[in-house]
Amino acid sequence: MRRVAGGLAVVLALAGAGSCESIGPVAGVLTVTLKTPNPGADGAILLTVTGPAKLTSVTAEPGLRVFAQTLSATNRVAVTGPLQNGAILTIGVADLRQASQYVATIQAVSTNGFQLRPVSGYSLIIAQ
Repeated sequence: MRRVAGGLAVVLALAGAGSCESIGPVAGVLTVTLKTPNPGADGAILLTVTGPAKLTSVTAEPGLRVFAQTLSATNRVAVTGPLQNGAILTIGVADLRQASQYVATIQAVSTNGFQLRPVSGYSLIIAQ
């Protein structure tokens, strides 16, 4: 009887260990990707990133510079440099499970000569 009880205890312990899931936040980074109708001819973009929690970091991709206010749940960010189609920013978030709740919105775009462009035709995507 002791062997059966000991074996049952081991089986229950293994079953319990297999069903454990992390219930806390999982911090990480998300990438903000730009689609521009004028690759290489844009020199700056002003955007807003909003989400369920304060961002933990904002980093420009190589060759670009980023300017941001104090990080919060709503962030105005300027990115300057030769803007191409592709990743422009990496943002740190407190919980990757909420990634789909982060949204980036374009406020303004300028040419390399600092002339404002219409924002139609531009888009931003946030993904892991």
